[in-house]
Amino acid sequence: MLRITVIGGTGYAGAAVVSQAAQRGDQVRSVSRQAPAPASQLSGVAYMTGSVTEPVFLELVSAESDVVISALSPRGAMAGQVRPVNKRLISLSDRLGFGLGVILGGGSLLTAPGGPRLVDLPQFPAPVKAEALEMAGVLEDLEASPAGVDWFGISPASGFGAFAPGPTLGHYRTGTNVVLADQNGNSYISAGDLALAVLDEVHHPGHRRERFTVAY
Repeated sequence: MLRITVIGGTGYAGAAVVSQAAQRGDQVRSVSRQAPAPASQLSGVAYMTGSVTEPVFLELVSAESDVVISALSPRGAMAGQVRPVNKRLISLSDRLGFGLGVILGGGSLLTAPGGPRLVDLPQFPAPVKAEALEMAGVLEDLEASPAGVDWFGISPASGFGAFAPGPTLGHYRTGTNVVLADQNGNSYISAGDLALAVLDEVHHPGHRRERFTVAY
């Protein structure tokens, strides 16, 4: 049993990670600005509320964790705040010794080996470009982190999101820095199977200090 803290634990990806960790019998702490309704809270999960932009609160919720998973999205009030929060998590990981997993966006994935990033394509959706660039910056910070920081980053399929929900199928493919797509060019994974990949990596590490991607 691991002590796992999920930052952004009530979001689309974060809630799935919390659920998957609880199913595996881990000691789970979900951190968010607002707690979910009592009827939606999972048995055995500790729900903590507050702003992770406050360094003292961020350290409080990260302390006594074996692994911290950052599932923050840089939109709304968190636009421009996710990169600084993750930089603080990197520093805390270095000082306190917990493992750090970060759910990154798909925009920083390459279109092909040596090819451009998705976010750099002319057709990349303008409304979410700032989000994608901020998460690409988070990846840069992880890659530049001190050697003692035990981190992994996971980029979901480019078609991942609450706009395209789906069932948990119990399987996924992994790649490195190039977007994964099926034979029809579709790149997709459900929140449940993204969470499955996150917890598989937590319990059976295979991508220490690197980013990988998952899709069907």
